[in-house]
Amino acid sequence: MVESAGVRDEAGAVAAAAVDPAAVAADLGALVRVSSVTGMERPAVELLARLAERRGLAAELWEHDLAALRAHPDHPGEEVAREELVGVAITLEGGDGRRLCLDGHLDVVDAGGAEWQFDPWAGDEVDGFVRGRGAADMKGGVVAALHGMAAARAALGGPPGEVVLYGVSGEEDGGLGTFAALERDDRFDACLIPEPTGFDVVCAQAGALTFAGVVPGVAAHAALRLEGISAIDRYLPIHAALHEHERDINTGVEHPLMRELALPYPIVVGRLEAGTWSSQVPDLLRFEGRLGVRVGDTPAQARAELEAVVARACPEAKLSWRGGQFAPAETPSDHPFPTLVAAVLEAEIERRPRFTGVSYGADMRLFCARGIPCVMAGTEGIELAHAANERVKTDQVVRLARGIARLIVGFGRVGS
Repeated sequence: MVESAGVRDEAGAVAAAAVDPAAVAADLGALVRVSSVTGMERPAVELLARLAERRGLAAELWEHDLAALRAHPDHPGEEVAREELVGVAITLEGGDGRRLCLDGHLDVVDAGGAEWQFDPWAGDEVDGFVRGRGAADMKGGVVAALHGMAAARAALGGPPGEVVLYGVSGEEDGGLGTFAALERDDRFDACLIPEPTGFDVVCAQAGALTFAGVVPGVAAHAALRLEGISAIDRYLPIHAALHEHERDINTGVEHPLMRELALPYPIVVGRLEAGTWSSQVPDLLRFEGRLGVRVGDTPAQARAELEAVVARACPEAKLSWRGGQFAPAETPSDHPFPTLVAAVLEAEIERRPRFTGVSYGADMRLFCARGIPCVMAGTEGIELAHAANERVKTDQVVRLARGIARLIVGFGRVGS
């Protein structure tokens, strides 16, 4: 028997009310205090498993086969050296309804070179914020998902369908953790990734590809500069061509949600290295950068376009692809799942969330590639991700947990 919307709304409110704000802050602080820079995630994964078990949820630690994943034709790329890949699957068993995945990464970037106003691994709560690296991106979202599940269990005994939270490694450098988890189990009807979105519902994400280039020159003594060929001079037309290509791919943007962004598909060169001596014509230049990929394009198309751009600007240059290779993705905003996510969040934040797109790559595309409707929605704080003094508002994590509890109740029943 399918419950009425009124009954589901009432049950969702009961589940949301079972979220314990103090417990949310405590668990998030504990998780932030565990440094889990990409490649070294095991302590955080193990802690999340223990936190889940304390809340009465089943937790299974997964140790993935790195060699098999790296040999897979759809391997999503890596940038950071690692000797292991671990993750945890936390399960809330329910009835015979649909299966919902909640997916969140536990790896974080390092503290960076900028000076912090507090310990990057503080994990304390000050002036309504939990502070420290990963608080916003995205341990806050992971803890919210955990407590949304625990609240549904405590208030209702279990949801209409099964819910699985993947706590994954390796998102920051390509998404290998989520890819590995889905290789083990991808039997889901939908997925929410609680990345920090300002409580908007992200239905489209750009792709992001990492490239590296080498430009040769001919060395000569500075006093005989005309006898050499500067690799820097050869690179300059490439730089100009990249700017022109960025203008081209951001002209006439077709996807309506991506069109709203100031720069949907950025191209940036983030690293340059040339020359070894100030009095020598440089005979080699290396550059590395990041290419935005349009929603609707494949990574192969985007690579071919950029390779042609670089070849026209400098035939001697050689381009290669490395690290994380994020395809673009979308879930139609009129699909029932984004509509449901917006509705449950509206009940907690007292405004209707916007449907939007983002210019960064994310694990969302790994679900969409398998035909699983997926959106991202979470707290504010994206502007602090990867920055000094990262923090997240405790009350927003609590509201997100309550929204997820409502989602669990509303999603699980067939026909909802």
